[in-house]
Amino acid sequence: MYKVHIKPHWEISHDNETPLDTTNLLTLLTAIQQSGSIAQAAQQIRYSYRHAWGLLRDAERIFDNNLIDSGRGRGTTLTAFANKLLWADRLVTARLSPTLDSLASELETELGKTVNGSAQTIRLNASHGFAVAALLDKLNAARLPVEVRYRHSTDAVAALSRQECDLAGFHVPLGEFERPAIAAYAKWLNGRSDCLIHLAVRSQGLFVPPGNPKGVRSLADLTRNELRFVNREAGSGTRMLLELMLADAGISPKNINGFENTEFTHSAVAAFIASGMGDVGFGVQTASQRFGLEFIPLVRERYFFALPAASLHDPLIRAVIDTLQSNAFRGVVNNLAGYDATDTGRIITLKEAFG
Repeated sequence: MYKVHIKPHWEISHDNETPLDTTNLLTLLTAIQQSGSIAQAAQQIRYSYRHAWGLLRDAERIFDNNLIDSGRGRGTTLTAFANKLLWADRLVTARLSPTLDSLASELETELGKTVNGSAQTIRLNASHGFAVAALLDKLNAARLPVEVRYRHSTDAVAALSRQECDLAGFHVPLGEFERPAIAAYAKWLNGRSDCLIHLAVRSQGLFVPPGNPKGVRSLADLTRNELRFVNREAGSGTRMLLELMLADAGISPKNINGFENTEFTHSAVAAFIASGMGDVGFGVQTASQRFGLEFIPLVRERYFFALPAASLHDPLIRAVIDTLQSNAFRGVVNNLAGYDATDTGRIITLKEAFG
């Protein structure tokens, strides 16, 4: 079974300088940030001390900016410019990784077909999320053939209805917004032939910088002109949820500065806020925690995989279910900030889920 890995790669230049490949520089800066020492950082990433210094000096010359700040007895820290480079890399990774992961999965499938002929795979279409990514890690570790495509929740269940995938991931809020949210998926789901596998319950809310310097407390604050909002893209389940909540609160999106500034993933929204390019965003708690942001919880939601009930006895689908129901996977999900794995792996009908 082939495994394809595609990683974001970017270069940067200043004026007419030759572009600098950031890969080695960012690796070194990350190691310095973690160790507080150039010598330890160089040893950690197996660079010579001389090479590490040369890389830093060449970059500082190109950028005309210092990258490190050091002094006797206080170790080595990164400058604001160096930290901005690291945040830029995290933003690039957060924004592009789902697209690249989907492309890698597509290439794996095509390479396998070319060499081995047509072979059965688990076709998973889902909105991008941390529990979904954790499941894929487990399935890949078990060497199960998975073809993943990250797409909006509505697109995923629509693909299931067209028999273009075997599992469709989508999320629905608990409480007053459940009924209008499920209505968006209802035409694609068949209560007689489809069933659901519960993945997790997770928290959605507002992301703000550490210390919440702008004093954001609720959705009503989003209408303040000085706040720069970062949204999810139109069509995503999270964007749909936010619009339902705004309508219920009588808040017009036209009154929110940056409502049309969108990112494809929760992590990309969090990276945008953490980099200082925005003041507040909306998404799942895990992304907020991983980027060192504060989180204001607003709503809990359930994430499901929809699938034909007739496929429950298929060996590959059974292997997915066994993974979902394992204590090891539940432990991973419970360790994600804002996630609850109490019902992870539970198989239910649409009627049982939504009444």
